[in-house]
Amino acid sequence: MASVTVNKVDKYYGSVQVLHGVDVNIADGEFVVLVGPSGCGKSTLLRMIAGLEEISKGEISIGGRVVNDVAPKDRDIAMVFQNYALYPHMTVKENMAFSLKLAKAPKNVIDERVSKAAGILGLGQLLDRYPRQLSGGQRQRVAMGRAIVRDPQVFLFDEPLSNLDAKLRVQMRTEIKELHQRLKTTAIYVTHDQIEAMTMADRIVVMQGGNVEQIGAPLELYDRPNNLFVAGFIGSPSMNFIDGTLRKNGAAGDVVTKDGTHLPVPERLGGQDGLEVVYGVRPEHLYISQDGQGIPAKVVVVEPTGAETMVVMHMAGQEIQAIFRERHRFEPGQDLMLLPDVEHLHLFDKRTGQRLNA
Repeated sequence: MASVTVNKVDKYYGSVQVLHGVDVNIADGEFVVLVGPSGCGKSTLLRMIAGLEEISKGEISIGGRVVNDVAPKDRDIAMVFQNYALYPHMTVKENMAFSLKLAKAPKNVIDERVSKAAGILGLGQLLDRYPRQLSGGQRQRVAMGRAIVRDPQVFLFDEPLSNLDAKLRVQMRTEIKELHQRLKTTAIYVTHDQIEAMTMADRIVVMQGGNVEQIGAPLELYDRPNNLFVAGFIGSPSMNFIDGTLRKNGAAGDVVTKDGTHLPVPERLGGQDGLEVVYGVRPEHLYISQDGQGIPAKVVVVEPTGAETMVVMHMAGQEIQAIFRERHRFEPGQDLMLLPDVEHLHLFDKRTGQRLNA
């Protein structure tokens, strides 16, 4: 096992800069997820750690050793790709053993490592099959097994679940997390799916436009996003954003929207009177008023899922989403009075996008 340090790393393709001074420190044995929209630079960063892309500026260290000029095969890493990359003419056992054969490992070592990896991944009965005889989930297990037998310092995962159906993705992300807990090997995982990031990571690195927006534990990012981008990207459904002007009277205050709606703000939140802000509240932090007091809202669409009901509404001059765990009989066009949970709302400076601190 080993730590991984990314120190002020830039990446250029010609004159186009795609990574801007990226700094990430990954502890020994940690599971870190790089997440962000397509084109944010997360896969490029992973490929640079793997040695598949050159570093334009800065340093990457694995286990305390700078690896900028070290060949991929000498970095003691193992990578699991999105497309499995299995050899179709080789059996499962041969695919898993291939890298060890290239390294001229003794046959007894190869057999022992393949058997151990197959046992961990439930592939013991499939060792003599070919990739064409396997399901998508089984192929992905073989790809992980091929990585495990190398006993690397670091596992790198490049969107390994993207080709699987929804149910299998849920199963496989549990298996990958369980695998990490068992092996305790440093893991770096790339995905655009923030649910994968939230459920799997020890820490998440949120990226946008080649920059690191925030690094933190999943619930830390969820509860205290640094800016509008992180607040909108982390959480599903995403946070509701409502534009308004902060009005403060001493310590108290509220946000006034363009249509004159007053949105409550707790005293602990900062900002000065007259500041243009974005009022952020998550769908699960909106409640139906029991006494008729609150913010008027009109039901637009009702989406029951069983455990909860998502309702799209018009409130404060724009469309928002609310989630209720209680069973309600909502009808399109129905008028409601909503109350935001002020202990869980956020204010962002509209000009900078930064969250106003308490």
